[in-house]
Amino acid sequence: MIVITLTKVPQSLRGDLTKWYQEVQTGVYVGNVSARIRDLLWARVLKGIGNGEATMVYNANNELGYQIETTRTQYEVVDFDGIPLMMRLNSLKTPVKHGFSNAAKFHKAKVMTHKVSNNSRHSTVPQFVAIDIETTGLDVTKNSIISIGAAKYLANDNVVEFQQLVKIDEAVPDKITELTGISSAILSDQGVSLEASLLALRDFIEGLPVVGYNLHFDQSFLSMAFSKLGQNDLNNQMIDLMPVVKKADQFLDNYRLETVLREYHVNNSSPHHALSDAKATLELALKLIKNGHLSI
Repeated sequence: MIVITLTKVPQSLRGDLTKWYQEVQTGVYVGNVSARIRDLLWARVLKGIGNGEATMVYNANNELGYQIETTRTQYEVVDFDGIPLMMRLNSLKTPVKHGFSNAAKFHKAKVMTHKVSNNSRHSTVPQFVAIDIETTGLDVTKNSIISIGAAKYLANDNVVEFQQLVKIDEAVPDKITELTGISSAILSDQGVSLEASLLALRDFIEGLPVVGYNLHFDQSFLSMAFSKLGQNDLNNQMIDLMPVVKKADQFLDNYRLETVLREYHVNNSSPHHALSDAKATLELALKLIKNGHLSI
């Protein structure tokens, strides 16, 4: 039997543990796995714990029949004649840097070597386009595109911008106006037809690869719009950055765009504005390329 308790840890770590242990109470996980799996999962805990704390109790061949591991800085596990005890410290011990073992150091060195190799391989970043759209809602069958933004990465780090407001027949919901700053009056005054917007977008992206964050959402609305107009869908290479980030950073609290941009130190001056989101997505893609996590 193995029991792990977690406090103030990223939600993604809790999700990983539920694949092997049963959460019998919030932050309390119980399971029965082999010693090898137990140690691998504890290493996963140490890697993804963030600023939280964890304690593990598991079967052992000693006087009490169990052993204790903990990351709690105010306690230390001591061996008293074969009996594991939790000793409370009068002063906090220096926080342990998780993943300090030789194996962890070797793994980190291996990862860094891989990144350096990938960096040299991607020293010349290809041209590509990042896109983002704003809509009147989340239902592709009922809601409409109201704004399209795109940023094209060219040679020598040059970036060309594209932005288009789209006229629609229905009123823009108040909550969408509050979120995006786009109102029915603005669309009536500054917007162009959906057909003209899509034609301009197609000309802008040409045959270049297209990246986006949660790109399925944008792609589904664009595909529906092309279909309504009787036009062919885009046949560009489409790359969604969300699964790339999830694979590269398994222990983020969540994978909303604002969280990911903060993790990668990407500034987005106007969230929920199509062009600003597209420019931030482009910068995120560049960082993923240079880190060796994305290849276009």
